[in-house]
Amino acid sequence: MKTALVCGAGGFIGSHLVKRLKEDGFWVRGVDLKYPEFWNTSADDFAIGDLRDYSFCRQIVDQGFDEVYQLAADMGGAGFVFTGENDADIMQNSASINLNMLEACYRRNVGRVFYSSSACMYPEYNQLDPDNPNCAEDSAYPAEPDSEYGWEKLFSERMYFAYQRNKGLEVRVARYHNIFGPYGSWRDGREKAPAAICRKVASTPNGGELEIWGDGEQTRSFLYVDECLEGTLRLMRSNSSGPVNIGSDEMVSINQLADIVMNIAGKKLVKNHIEGPLGVRGRNSDNKLIEQELGWRPSRPLREGLEKTYRWIEEQLRNKGRLPGNGAAS
Repeated sequence: MKTALVCGAGGFIGSHLVKRLKEDGFWVRGVDLKYPEFWNTSADDFAIGDLRDYSFCRQIVDQGFDEVYQLAADMGGAGFVFTGENDADIMQNSASINLNMLEACYRRNVGRVFYSSSACMYPEYNQLDPDNPNCAEDSAYPAEPDSEYGWEKLFSERMYFAYQRNKGLEVRVARYHNIFGPYGSWRDGREKAPAAICRKVASTPNGGELEIWGDGEQTRSFLYVDECLEGTLRLMRSNSSGPVNIGSDEMVSINQLADIVMNIAGKKLVKNHIEGPLGVRGRNSDNKLIEQELGWRPSRPLREGLEKTYRWIEEQLRNKGRLPGNGAAS
């Protein structure tokens, strides 16, 4: 039986990845500071511990795993990453995890290591036009990410490739673009735009007011978690090291995202644009390289994933008695 180690297995994408690897027949060890918050882990073994501690990393990489997935990071949505209040923690925590895990994997001679980078590492100057952002993989330099989160991701990408180049450790690197879906953060300040909009729409009575940061014309693309996992596994088992984008190229404005969610909910709300952290003006996944390297690209429509995510968040609110009116969404 093949073996896999998933770092960040208590988080949103990590917990989904453990489930997928189990379905694929792997023996899986999950590692995180905490268990998944919204469902039980599918892992065969789950180690609670701090990956900033090198001795702990040596303990959990106790065998030559066939596949290691390093998804652990200090991260969140715009309300966490772009306020500037968490920059030092983000860089210290995530860089420490990556440095420790790389060395531990190298010393244990693991089969292959996957690292989840982020579209936040792309330079801001290519993302000023909301209708024509450039996020092709070869546009990363000259580097100018708009956040310390993005700078750390870029640094760690380079660390992974340096270990491959100098020490022979096989690595795979993907740049995730706004992954969303059920069983993720939706109310703790680390949630991303799809979860935040779903929560606001579900918790607001029909005809009420929907707060949106900025003018809502900033653009993004959002990828449902199942397609993220498909791309991750395909890259991991390919001959391509990356980096490649794993994201949707169905770009929408935040206003359009809100319209889709309101349509799913059967509600009409009044948009109220307020000040808030925004990030770059436009961002979209360029999928030419992943299609060229893997013969595959994400293809499922945004609305399909939003319907599943909205229903899950609506259920969370219902369980907490926080739906408007008599408990129905609309």
